[in-house]
Amino acid sequence: MTGNMENTPTIVVFLAIIFHKSAQTMNIINSPELLRTLFNALPSMVFIVDEDVKVYAFNQAAADVLPKEGNAILKHRGGEILQCVHSTETPKGCGYAPFCDGCVIRNSVKSAYVGDRVVRARTKMEVLKRGSKTEIYALISATAFQYDDKRLVLFVIEDISIIAELQKIIPICSYCHKIRDEKQTWARIEEYFKKNWDVNFSHGLCPECFIKEIEKIKNTEIAPV
Repeated sequence: MTGNMENTPTIVVFLAIIFHKSAQTMNIINSPELLRTLFNALPSMVFIVDEDVKVYAFNQAAADVLPKEGNAILKHRGGEILQCVHSTETPKGCGYAPFCDGCVIRNSVKSAYVGDRVVRARTKMEVLKRGSKTEIYALISATAFQYDDKRLVLFVIEDISIIAELQKIIPICSYCHKIRDEKQTWARIEEYFKKNWDVNFSHGLCPECFIKEIEKIKNTEIAPV
């Protein structure tokens, strides 16, 4: 900024400085190189897809995991590039097998595409790794956006297999229902989940337990005063 601002009101000077700094920041943000660098720096697999889950772009994290390269990925459907076992069940490929109607990935992309909202869902995926069927647990996120005259979906896959495995092998006491943690100490279920997952519990009685507790109260002899 240049010019004599000695007689300019303070608030105007302040706004001018903010505008100048914002303009500099916007120039950086609008840099294609920076956006591409940020896109590739994301640790999760990120794809830009259309309504049919055909891939238009993907980041480095996805490239590191996918068994195919470049042209073998672009304009191919998600199930085909991820080697979903169901994508080979019909000649038409991904999206046409009986299983595909309930596919969380395909349904998440479709919901985001038509609904103008962020869709998040967990799923278990069956994929082929080195010719063998493997199950992975994933958190799926999808949100739609408009680019020029084409509507697309930003689609993210986060591998949560480790978390899912931990959930599957939690040791719990069959009598008091306390859980043993990695330090070999025992804690109430509520304490364990609050500490590890930041999950809070609300307490109540299910219908069966409610009836049992009412019966206990009815059958309790009240001592005379």
